[in-house]
Amino acid sequence: MPAHLAIVTDSTAYLPQDAVDRHRIATVPLSVVVGDEVLIEGVEISPKDVAEALRAKRRVTTSRPGPETFAAAYRAAAEAGAEGVVSLHLSAELSGTCEAARLAAAEAELPVRVVDSRMVGMALGYAVLAAAEAAAAGRGLDEVVAAAERRAGASRGFFYVDTLEYLRRGGRIGAARALLGSALAVKPLLHLSGGRIEPLEKVRTASRAIARLEEIAVEQAGQAEVDITVHHLAAEERAEPLAERLRERVPGLRDLYVGEVGAVIGAHVGPGLLAVVVSPR
Repeated sequence: MPAHLAIVTDSTAYLPQDAVDRHRIATVPLSVVVGDEVLIEGVEISPKDVAEALRAKRRVTTSRPGPETFAAAYRAAAEAGAEGVVSLHLSAELSGTCEAARLAAAEAELPVRVVDSRMVGMALGYAVLAAAEAAAAGRGLDEVVAAAERRAGASRGFFYVDTLEYLRRGGRIGAARALLGSALAVKPLLHLSGGRIEPLEKVRTASRAIARLEEIAVEQAGQAEVDITVHHLAAEERAEPLAERLRERVPGLRDLYVGEVGAVIGAHVGPGLLAVVVSPR
């Protein structure tokens, strides 16, 4: 009989709650630091809270979970009868979360495989779901990890931000730093590449940038069977129409989810974020 495997992720996957509940996915939260106050994402600080703090020009940073938090999650999995854990997390290029998970995994009483998705948001979330589905089908540790890595490797994330300032403050801007000199004159489109945030295109207006984001998502989806997520921060009025247009234009669309990013990613991108994740099945 196949071993029972537990799936652990972190709070930046931004999975729909019904999926978390259905697959019994354990979620380890990251934290947001506003001023001197450390607040747990999804528990003590909401996306609205972080958007308001950023607009008020308060100092906002983020903090990874400590290894002891992961150790507790792995211990709970063992106590619930799991014989192994697959622990999937946001890109190690963006956070020390994977490192903390690996430190805890080395001391765990059961086998723990830590996977750097090299993604974030539902680009990570789809990999978590692939792992959960493989585990539910009775696959072993190696097969579950492989399923997650395949889904993460096939997924693509593209996003628009009103300003690069928040990414600059958080030190997550990478090669997109080259756009800073012309940031007032352009609206940047960015993407996740190699686990890092990289510049994709420069567009002159917000409306053109959002239209281009739509075109890129349609091109990326092609004729394949895909799931799509539209993420936003304090920009539902942009996200919902974009989702409806994608619903009409992507022939192989299976599931489409619209979800606001949480406080941790919100702290780095700022209000006005609009992102599309395209994930082939």
